[in-house]
Amino acid sequence: MSRSKSKSDGVSRRTLLKATGAAGLVASAGAVTSNIFSPAIAGPAPKVRLAWTEVAACHSPLGFGVAKGLYAKHNLDVELFFQGASGQTLIQALATGKADVGAGLIGDWLKPLEQGFDVKLFVGSHGGCQRLLASQASGIKDIASVKGKTIASYDVVSPPKVAFQVTLAKAGIDPENDVTWKVVPFDLVGEAVNRGDADIAAHLDPWAFSIEKKFNLVKIADTQTGVYEGHTCCVLGANGPFLKANKDAVRRLAEANIEVHDYVAGHVEEAAKWYLDELKPAGLTLAELTEILGSFVLHNHPIGQPLVDQIRRSAEDLKLVKVLDSSTDPTAFAERVTVNLLA
Repeated sequence: MSRSKSKSDGVSRRTLLKATGAAGLVASAGAVTSNIFSPAIAGPAPKVRLAWTEVAACHSPLGFGVAKGLYAKHNLDVELFFQGASGQTLIQALATGKADVGAGLIGDWLKPLEQGFDVKLFVGSHGGCQRLLASQASGIKDIASVKGKTIASYDVVSPPKVAFQVTLAKAGIDPENDVTWKVVPFDLVGEAVNRGDADIAAHLDPWAFSIEKKFNLVKIADTQTGVYEGHTCCVLGANGPFLKANKDAVRRLAEANIEVHDYVAGHVEEAAKWYLDELKPAGLTLAELTEILGSFVLHNHPIGQPLVDQIRRSAEDLKLVKVLDSSTDPTAFAERVTVNLLA
């Protein structure tokens, strides 16, 4: 994630945000939560430390939900913990007890979980937030024409790289031998394509959106259409010991997470305004942030068996590109690394 510092009067990257109460709440746009859950709102609100990446577009609903009081509505005292710049630091935050729950890309969760990391995935947040973008000069117009080209991303195992390796493999393109992957600094992915050092950028929003507009790039694929139609992009996971001791709080956190994302889906500009005022991401305008958040599939938040099915499909994809071991059984794996809060 972004390595630049952001700070405002209300939030700073190294500061915990606390739930501010339920004042000013309006009803969620999604009625699904009332049909799934029967919240237990009694006694003092348990504290939940939720790890996030502050300026990532897909994480902004979490901060907005805290500030709006949507978590407090479910009798939760949520503190947002800035976990760092990558999925690896998310894993570290949970493993070292600095956070109880974390939000992360499926591509960041599954390998550590395969290796025995003691976390259970319990609810999805949304679909979409990664883009594959080609320069105009490259002449690339579709996935088929990516063969033989150079793709820039910010890490040898970045989530966008892994996600689009799946896209390539399913199009019959060998994602290792038929393309060249070029690792460049996080903030220079777009510059590398603009200079001609690479033909294509694989990046996350809001940075992907920003470089698409800045350099007039052509979107070849994303993680909400094509092979990712109907897929969840990000999910929440709970530290094993915390989940065991606080299952009801985690269940209510799942309920709140669904409500937060449904609310943002119906009030995109309000959430974007908070995002702009508090986090000031990537120099983007309110209109641009509204466009980014509005492009996400914010109603895609599986829980229970639908989440298990989603993780199974994702495990199959990651086996296809050799991220997960060939011996891993996707069905058994998905059942092992998820918890059904509806059971």
